[in-house]
Amino acid sequence: MEQMQESLLTIKELKNAVHGKIVGLAENIKNFSFTSVAIDSRQVVPGALFVPLIGEFQDGHKYIPQAIEKGASVIFVTKSIYEEDERKYMSLASENPKVTFVVVNNNLHALQDAARVYVTKFPHLVKIAITGSSGKTTTKEIMANILRQKYNLIATVGNFNSETGLPLSVFNIRKEHEAALFEMGMNRENEIGEIAKVFKPANAIITNIGTAHIGILGSRDNIAAEKKKIFKYIKRDGFAVIHIKDDYARFLAKGVEGKVVYFGADIPEAESGVKFIEDLGVNGTKFSIDGIECILKIPGSYNYLNALSVIAMAKALGISAEQIAQGINTLKPPEGRSSVKVAVTKKDSKGIQKKITVLEDCYNANPDSMESALEMCAGLQVKGRKIFILGDMFELGTESVNAHTRVGAAAVVAKPDLLIFAGRDMENAANAAKLGGCHNLEYYSDLEEDNLKKLTSGLLNYLKDDDFIFVKASHGMHLEKILEEVIENKEEK
Repeated sequence: MEQMQESLLTIKELKNAVHGKIVGLAENIKNFSFTSVAIDSRQVVPGALFVPLIGEFQDGHKYIPQAIEKGASVIFVTKSIYEEDERKYMSLASENPKVTFVVVNNNLHALQDAARVYVTKFPHLVKIAITGSSGKTTTKEIMANILRQKYNLIATVGNFNSETGLPLSVFNIRKEHEAALFEMGMNRENEIGEIAKVFKPANAIITNIGTAHIGILGSRDNIAAEKKKIFKYIKRDGFAVIHIKDDYARFLAKGVEGKVVYFGADIPEAESGVKFIEDLGVNGTKFSIDGIECILKIPGSYNYLNALSVIAMAKALGISAEQIAQGINTLKPPEGRSSVKVAVTKKDSKGIQKKITVLEDCYNANPDSMESALEMCAGLQVKGRKIFILGDMFELGTESVNAHTRVGAAAVVAKPDLLIFAGRDMENAANAAKLGGCHNLEYYSDLEEDNLKKLTSGLLNYLKDDDFIFVKASHGMHLEKILEEVIENKEEK
């Protein structure tokens, strides 16, 4: 007989964590147990805690019946919603004796509070967090592959790094895990503060302070102050890793209780243990760690810098140079994030296919990462021609016009053979590129069906063997649609 999985929290632990009120009969309380957590009723599995969130356009409470049908065993109900129709929820409780309803003041905060208490059940867990204006997910992937050489690791899947994603990730921790690595992002003021309070990282990396989300936070000063909250829970035996050349480095280090560890390309080998050997272009960067050679297969000096932050943290945690090198050498670039592929195109209008190289970075973009990537592409030695496809960068507020204009100017400096811009804001980049003397240029205000067809059919006819395509935009632009229409198949380089 299969052994029943233990509840992630007891009824007392959950009630105290969320300051909740249990609704229902003795039978409901007797059956209390949950072994997973979901905020989407479609993701509910038997034995799940369902947290129906209230968003700008949706109220998750309307999906409670579907969650029950799929086997939810515990359900949060927002107090104000519950008080509007107590009889409804009392009736649901009596009709579903295997479901425990918990009334809370705020479902999001209750989710976070429950996750915070859950983490305390793992006092020996090595806890590491990563944030920054750009490079978070790539840095997390590098760090994760290194940590796996020493620990049984639980890490953020994809970019589950938000006010909801972080607590959901936390609930995946189990007794067998020795280390936890979580990415922390933000889309509003104090989001880092809230999710850092959930996980309370003992060690953390800030990759950089840039201009991502400046439209929300208002200034780089505010961004730096928000990102710094990731260091709040680091004690004397913990590590705070900071880029030595970041202009906010001194501010970030101030008041940190643990040890501040700096990283950077200019730190001497005698201090860092790292020696740069060669920029391999689209094939990445070769370097050594305490004399052991390794290759980071993600191109760009900015990604090498991300690796340096990870190496600094790994060495501080006592991970050996052999384990660090093994983690870097076996790393596969995250899909859609600076991943380089050799691809065969679909047939053009003459029925001809071509073999090309694609550098795909469709998942995120901000002015800093965009300009760094363009600088990297400018220095790449490729057999064929260079084609850049650039899309809108989101959440820049009043900085958007200037930021996109700078990208247009930077793209011209990189000297592509064909420059394609997509998105309303990229019109500013297109105008700047024209002023900069770029003549082989195309602009599309959107990627709706007609524009997508025109862009991709033209691109298929333009491409030749050995051409190089660089694609980058914020994820909401979905530039991957272009590649789906152009490429027949692709393989890792």
